[in-house]
Amino acid sequence: MRRAAILFALAMLPDVAGARQAVDASAPETLAVTVYRDPGRGDGEDMDRDWPQGFAMISETRTVTLPPGESTVRFEDVAEGMVAVSAIVTGLPGGTIEKNRNAELLSPAALVNGTLGNRVTITRTNPATGEARSERAIVRTRADGGLVLQTGERFEAVRCAGLPETLTFDRVPAGLSAQPVFSIDTRDATGGTYRIVLTYLAWGFDWQANYVATLGQGDGRGGVDLALTSWLTLLNDNGQSFPDAELMAVAGTLNVESDFQALADPPQAERLRLTCYPLGSTAKGTPARYPPPPPPPAPPPPAMAAMADGAIMVTAARREEMAVMAGEEELGDLKLYRVPEPITVAAKGLKQVAFLHKERVEGRFLYRIACLPGQLPDGFHPAARLLETVNDEEHGLGVALPSGGVAIFEPSPRGPLLVGEENLRDHAKGQDVEIALGTSPQVRAACRRTSEHDPGEAPRKWTRMEAEVANALPVPVTLRIGLGRSAQWEARGTNAARVRDGMREIETTIPANSDRIIRWRVRRSGD
Repeated sequence: MRRAAILFALAMLPDVAGARQAVDASAPETLAVTVYRDPGRGDGEDMDRDWPQGFAMISETRTVTLPPGESTVRFEDVAEGMVAVSAIVTGLPGGTIEKNRNAELLSPAALVNGTLGNRVTITRTNPATGEARSERAIVRTRADGGLVLQTGERFEAVRCAGLPETLTFDRVPAGLSAQPVFSIDTRDATGGTYRIVLTYLAWGFDWQANYVATLGQGDGRGGVDLALTSWLTLLNDNGQSFPDAELMAVAGTLNVESDFQALADPPQAERLRLTCYPLGSTAKGTPARYPPPPPPPAPPPPAMAAMADGAIMVTAARREEMAVMAGEEELGDLKLYRVPEPITVAAKGLKQVAFLHKERVEGRFLYRIACLPGQLPDGFHPAARLLETVNDEEHGLGVALPSGGVAIFEPSPRGPLLVGEENLRDHAKGQDVEIALGTSPQVRAACRRTSEHDPGEAPRKWTRMEAEVANALPVPVTLRIGLGRSAQWEARGTNAARVRDGMREIETTIPANSDRIIRWRVRRSGD
């Protein structure tokens, strides 16, 4: 009796989980998107447009009306690359009881599976007369094999009779959505309308900087001025757009331990698989006559078409004859660039926003050769040409420069001409900035060892070295000679070789239209 009483009492308890009412949050009223670079992408590497592995933090403000008691709040149109475990919802009086993400998107296969055992309408068109005839049928199989319907007193496979056939569903099965859906369970004793914020990480983003430098006329002594403009290029590989969002980008390297790709695991739209058996004799078989293939899909919208063609969507507004530019802010040891106006981050697209414009940056040209004791090429070779400046206000910069590609243009009678392209690493304020411009046939050098002994055979013996330099330019040039790694070589001689970036080097000036020989001595470093 006691056991029966307990079972009866349990049976009389309300099914709380089943009593939860599903409510939809409103569409996002405000959006904020903060994009982080792919943490595995090294300096000088371009972002992968086909497989971006950066991420973004997305914050959405929505409104929801809750009934009294427990309910399930649904958030539609979240990013398909959403990392659900990172999601946080604030603003609900009862907090979050449970978080869920839909595992299946609306698709033909999902419609069939969700309608199993229920009625649909099948319409067949007679190709000879064009007459369409409809009848009710019951779905008897799932979508992973041949689709079988029960019509009247018959069982038949769809698309196997050779006639054009169309299925019409009365409703969308519960739990299916055309866009990814995130949901939470919550509790509110009285019910009410609340303004809530959903914040989460999403995979499938990336960004990089792209610079354009236009050289001035120079001062005739190796000095040069240039105009520098930079664009922040953003990539969103998700199928969702984020209209009128507050856009931010974070520069720097984060320590990321989580596998965001695996955690995101976006829901997939399952394909409908139709299988037909041969018609006619079971002994010989008759090839099945399939209807003509469906027409090709409509062309993608302009944003997706531009992405497919490799084009870049450029966004710029005019304000007092200046493009709207992102402002730089501090974020701990990182740098944050905030766009001052709302920006639409389009699905499957690229977007560029200006974030740096300097009218006059002062720098200089210099030339570099390497005369390493164990690697001496024969004869004269052209020197590498560099554009060097300092990232400080005195030289016209003084802002953080995130990594990216830079294109350098030089004026000519026919307009600006491209003279070099290079990848820049991240540069903080105060650091030297060097941009490679290829080699110069006007500045050439030949390196020689004038001692008879080989430094490899007598590592602690000083070895005499020299470089013969020819400058055919009508202006003097600054030449930098690399002598070897400071951890491996000691040096004596001209200009007392300095150490820069771990390399011992000599920096000297070669007069216009002249030759010069520079001499020094090196030996292996020892205790």
